[in-house]
Amino acid sequence: MAQNIYDRPEFFAGYSDLRRSLRGLDGAAEWPAVRALLPDLTGKRVVDLGCGFGWFSRFARSQGAASVLALDISEKMIARARADTSDAAVTYEIADLEYLELAEGAFDFAYSSLALHYIENFTGLVAMVQRALLPGSHFVFTIEHPIYMAPSRPDWTSDAEGRRIWPLDRYSVEGARTTDWLAKGVIKQHRKLSTTLNALIGAGFSIRHVEEWSPTKEELRDNPDWTTEMDRPMFLLISAQR
Repeated sequence: MAQNIYDRPEFFAGYSDLRRSLRGLDGAAEWPAVRALLPDLTGKRVVDLGCGFGWFSRFARSQGAASVLALDISEKMIARARADTSDAAVTYEIADLEYLELAEGAFDFAYSSLALHYIENFTGLVAMVQRALLPGSHFVFTIEHPIYMAPSRPDWTSDAEGRRIWPLDRYSVEGARTTDWLAKGVIKQHRKLSTTLNALIGAGFSIRHVEEWSPTKEELRDNPDWTTEMDRPMFLLISAQR
C-alpha cells in the first residue's frame, strides 16, 4: 500500500497552505509547461491519477472532456475535491495507485501531477495505464526529478567558495527515500531517469516529450526566488503515447 501521508493532519494543513493549493493550476510553477503538452481534450474520457483537490479534473472538463475519473488515496483530498466540484461528469474515488485496476480501453487520456514518485510498482502501474488507454491516446505526467529526489539530505549546501551546491548522492541506488517535508517521515520512491523512460517504452508507449523543468527568463523576472531552479531540476515532465 502506498503511504497515505496526505491524511496526516499536520501534512494536510501544510499542503493546503502551499501556493499550488491556494491558487490551483495557476499556482504551480510548472503548469504552463505542462499545459503545452496536453492534447485536445474535447470529448476525451480522462483518468486523473492522484487528483488531489481536483484542480486538473475540473480544468479537463472546462476544456471539453466528456468525463473524468479522478483518483486519490487521501480521504481528505477527495472530500475537498468533491466539495469544490459541482459536475456530474467528474467522479472522485479513493484508490491506492499501487493496486489500481482500470478497465481495458476505457480512457482516451491519462494524467498525473506529482503523484507517481510515491509509487513503488511504477512498472506495473504504467503497464496498467497502457492497457486502459485506447491506441493513439496520450499519458502526460509530472514527477519530482530524480536528481531532486536522490540525495540522502535533499537541501542546499555551499562549497569552499560559497557557491550553492545540490548534494547529489546515491543516484544509482533506486528505492525508498525518507525525507521531512511538511511532516516527518515522508516516503518517496527514487528511480533513475532511464528507469522511468524504459518502463514506459517497455509497456508499449512512445515517448513524445521529456522536459526537465526550469523557469523561463520571463518567469524568473516575475519570480526572482525561482533562481535556485536553474541549478538543479525539481520537476520531470513526460508525454507518452500509446
